[in-house]
Amino acid sequence: MAEYILQLKSINKYFPGVKVLEDVHFDLLPGEIHALMGENGAGKSTLIKVVSGVYQPDRGDVYINGEKIVIRSPLDAQALGIAAVHQHVTSFPDLSVAENIFMGHEKTRSAFRVIDWGTMNRMANELLEQLDAKFDSRTQMGTLSVAQQQIVEIAKALSVSARIIIMDEPTAALSNRESEDLYRIMRGLKERGVSIIFISHRFEDMYTIADRVTVMRDGKYINTWKVSDVDDHTMAVAMVGREIVQFFPKREVKPAEEIFRVEGLSRTGFFKDISFTLRRGEVLALTGLVGSGRTELCEAIFGVTGYDEGSVALEGKPLRRGNPAASLKAGIGYLPEDRHKQGLVLPWEIAKNISLTALDKFAVRGWLDFKKENEEAKKLGEKLGVKAMSVHDRVFTLSGGNQQKVIVAKLLNSDMKVIIMDEPTKGVDVGAKTSIYEIMNELAAAGYGIIMVSSEMPEVLGMSDRVVVMKEGRVTASLETKGVDQETILRYAMQDTAQPA
Repeated sequence: MAEYILQLKSINKYFPGVKVLEDVHFDLLPGEIHALMGENGAGKSTLIKVVSGVYQPDRGDVYINGEKIVIRSPLDAQALGIAAVHQHVTSFPDLSVAENIFMGHEKTRSAFRVIDWGTMNRMANELLEQLDAKFDSRTQMGTLSVAQQQIVEIAKALSVSARIIIMDEPTAALSNRESEDLYRIMRGLKERGVSIIFISHRFEDMYTIADRVTVMRDGKYINTWKVSDVDDHTMAVAMVGREIVQFFPKREVKPAEEIFRVEGLSRTGFFKDISFTLRRGEVLALTGLVGSGRTELCEAIFGVTGYDEGSVALEGKPLRRGNPAASLKAGIGYLPEDRHKQGLVLPWEIAKNISLTALDKFAVRGWLDFKKENEEAKKLGEKLGVKAMSVHDRVFTLSGGNQQKVIVAKLLNSDMKVIIMDEPTKGVDVGAKTSIYEIMNELAAAGYGIIMVSSEMPEVLGMSDRVVVMKEGRVTASLETKGVDQETILRYAMQDTAQPA
């Protein structure tokens, strides 16, 4: 019997004018969880598409259980027992869970291939029961949370008897509790002999769940280690290719006068009596457990939604309620948590996205000056280190970190004074994180006020001057970051006693 269930040897892949993969090696043991890590653009997704039959390598060999094979299509991969669970679940929201699980391989009866609903629902429920799902096979897919939809995707993989499951950034959109549930499911699959390729940017995922880790950089294989043999420093250097002296390079900027004030803000069912101030050059962190109301508060402040009571003022002037255009015009920028749905027009070019908030800046008698628009986009893109062939590249072709930088460039294109950043480094790699932190430092040094929503305690402590802690829609503490530790913040995030902000 072969030692490895999957082996990739000297895999090379070329696109016109670009070598995407160069002599990449990867192997997977039976019943192993193997983390695949690297910066955005390292080649991880391309390698996975080779394994799942989307791409064929231009050179190199693939082995399953020691046998050399050619995977010509995703159907070939499925027949070989390979399935993928993607970060952004591609499901049919109006169909049932059972229909999603058996899509493309429905259970039928009689010569007329009539769908056997009874069998299909029964088998789907058996799969869901194996994964400790708390919903039924007849549930409409669109009513499920992201974590529940991922369970359906795993059930779909098991429905075709997958022995190799690829999980691409599965925890990126999950809360800590949902991530723990996913870890438990993965451990159960491992005990049953299923092998998992686990792609993640989060070191904590790797330490918690993986047996081994392979790092890629610039389309090349760097190394493979046992997870017990690596630390943050080793991983960061391997992924980025250089020493990262400080994960959170916070500059000391002395905050100036107050620029922004929120007083007594309330919205029934979401948050109540929220008050805080922000000074020029200050980074104020908003943190708390999932469901604490942080994102809902930021949406209300910016005007995406409204609020019932209270006031928001910039430089002493009240802002119009529920009006994003008025907020932008006044000088408030918003980087939303869901960059795909709220922050970007993915099919558009980089330049078109960057200019979107300041079209009047490029208009001449009602007509856009495309040359000026492109020049400004190029200047901002270079300043923020957006990696792309040109400003005409479509945004959906960029990595997560570069998409985030395009949103920041869009904000800088307008005359901003306060920038709200909701989970600014969510789903981006360690190198992109460092770049975003540097951008935040430059903004603070230039006198911007920054409100940063974050669930990552090291990020909160490393990048903020003050931290406002929320629980169930209320402020429980407002603290100077110096001298505060994670345990203190978590204690306030879990307690009921309100503190003045």
